[in-house]
Amino acid sequence: MAAGNVKVEEVTMVSYADGSTDVQAPWPLSWSAVWVGTLAAVALVLILGLVGIAIGAHRVGHPLGTWHDMSFLALIWSVLAAFLSFVAGGWAAAKVGGLRRSETAMLHGAIAWLVAVPILLLLSALGASAYFGTWYGGLAGTPAWVTPVAAATQDPAAAIAARNAAVAAVTALLLGLVGGVIGGWMASGEPMTFTYYRTRPVRSGTGGW
Repeated sequence: MAAGNVKVEEVTMVSYADGSTDVQAPWPLSWSAVWVGTLAAVALVLILGLVGIAIGAHRVGHPLGTWHDMSFLALIWSVLAAFLSFVAGGWAAAKVGGLRRSETAMLHGAIAWLVAVPILLLLSALGASAYFGTWYGGLAGTPAWVTPVAAATQDPAAAIAARNAAVAAVTALLLGLVGGVIGGWMASGEPMTFTYYRTRPVRSGTGGW
């Protein structure tokens, strides 16, 4: 059966050797909600990146060489932009999906992040990483049609810069994942505690999702 865009598969009753039974059902997934959350997160990454450039937190055309090259303002702005963009994306995904269980809401926030990662990679490959902020610069990489420089002639400073860019990029991506999960959890409306699931009331029908 289906509720809106959320597909709910057949519920399965499982019996165990000790005579106990359990009901198992797959979590619903709304791809419409996931795409809305993904696009919201990517749009906010771009907007906050451009705002960072406007206020001087990011410098276009100046890759991260060492951590001393990054100002305190750039550090704080990069953390907030990477985190809050996907908080909004996860929140939008859960709200559009009408999800009221924290587990399924967080799942949609995480899937929105999964879909956003290849989009950010594609946009970075096309040269848009400079507008996402300093921390996403490590996603750009070197195009396949560019002739690589021999390892013996590489500048050691370039290797350090590449390492720092990779660390910054993976930090931004992981912050985005955490933000997407938290955003979905917030949108569900359930208390943000790890023990609430033990005491919450049972909801009938598909509306409980």
